[in-house]
Amino acid sequence: MARRSFSLFKALTKTTTSFSLNPIPISRSVTYMPRPGDGTPRAVTLIPGDGIGPLVTNAVEQVMQAMHAPLYFEKYEVHGDMNRIPAEVIESIKKNKVCLKGGLRTPVGGGVSSLNVSLRKELDLYASLVNCFNLPGLPTRHENVDIVVIRENTEGEYAGLEHEVVPGVVESLKLSQSLNMGKTLKGHVDLMDGIFPEVITKFCSERIAKYAFEYAYLNNRKTVTAVHKANIMKLADGLFLESCREVAKKYPSIKYTEIIVDNCCMQLVSKPEQFDVMLISCVFLVLCNFGLDLLEQVCCSAAGQMVAFSVVGELSVHMVTPNLYGNLVANTAAGIAGGTGVMPGGNVGADYAVFEQGASAGNVGKEKMVERKKANPVALLLSSAMMLRHLQFPSFADRLETAVKRVISEGKCRTKDLGGDSTTQEVVDAVIAHLD
Repeated sequence: MARRSFSLFKALTKTTTSFSLNPIPISRSVTYMPRPGDGTPRAVTLIPGDGIGPLVTNAVEQVMQAMHAPLYFEKYEVHGDMNRIPAEVIESIKKNKVCLKGGLRTPVGGGVSSLNVSLRKELDLYASLVNCFNLPGLPTRHENVDIVVIRENTEGEYAGLEHEVVPGVVESLKLSQSLNMGKTLKGHVDLMDGIFPEVITKFCSERIAKYAFEYAYLNNRKTVTAVHKANIMKLADGLFLESCREVAKKYPSIKYTEIIVDNCCMQLVSKPEQFDVMLISCVFLVLCNFGLDLLEQVCCSAAGQMVAFSVVGELSVHMVTPNLYGNLVANTAAGIAGGTGVMPGGNVGADYAVFEQGASAGNVGKEKMVERKKANPVALLLSSAMMLRHLQFPSFADRLETAVKRVISEGKCRTKDLGGDSTTQEVVDAVIAHLD
């Protein structure tokens, strides 16, 4: 009996040894511990929008269904030629807290305001974030580009506050006001002539600076760069810089730098890898004086470095910028890193978030692209991954992002803007096939 027990003990010892030498591989991480109820499906407001919007939002719907992502969409028809966003759409977003949006066509001239801007102001989505980065397998003129552009969304000329003083004379308004606010600021000042211009305030400048530094801290970013034009707009942009400097003192581990916006554009197209997080205030420029100055800087640098660019927009670094500068910088950065068709982005406030294509949200594509159904869905798919993380579904976000990157890396299914000839549906099918 004792001998049999000893033999059994040896057998068990051998088994234990073999397991220790050849451990069973673990395929799934167990470090993420969801809270009870985290798997409950979430409602998301969906606005397909204009032009290519219905194509790319449908692509997201298909991929979400294939992943069995725990969310469902409440779809509403909104178009850029409407006078305002319907009340039921605003109510849905306020109820669900999250919205996924295709582009809304922005009319040029005619006195019709942009609904893209109206939505951000209505929901106080004060922070716009665009992540511009190189995708593996997608050739670009610059490597190691990974820039986050954070832009103030609610103030400055980008609000579209302008009026005709007399026939042939148009005035665009930008004011600066230093206010110590302990409560939410609407940001309007009553002028004698009855115009209510948007102001640049210390309150809004501080909160966008805080958001940028908090983002950098949580995402292990090393540098925050404030983009400005304080050499000319000494009061307005000076107030923005003052706010950034005050917030920067609270984050000693993060390097803080400043750069004038026209020099920033030149540096961006010549050496974009030097930037990390870009913080841009709410100032918006017109293409005269400052605007032409920016365009000249980009063109000169592009000619010297043989860098091709087609649009001027927000940057691909961790920058914090005013509203207009951010728009210019983000699109420039997107063009450098692969184009607006692959750049994700979103707009967030204290209570709500809207996710959309990162750059050129008002560009809804050409009619031929819509007719041929060859719109690039990558930007909105990556924005949807950002949305999934926002909803605390990180594993679904990782699966989606990994699948998209695999499709781009393989190079078999690419739309025309990325050098291929695939349709939107072919890209969607490829992404679904690469889901883990």
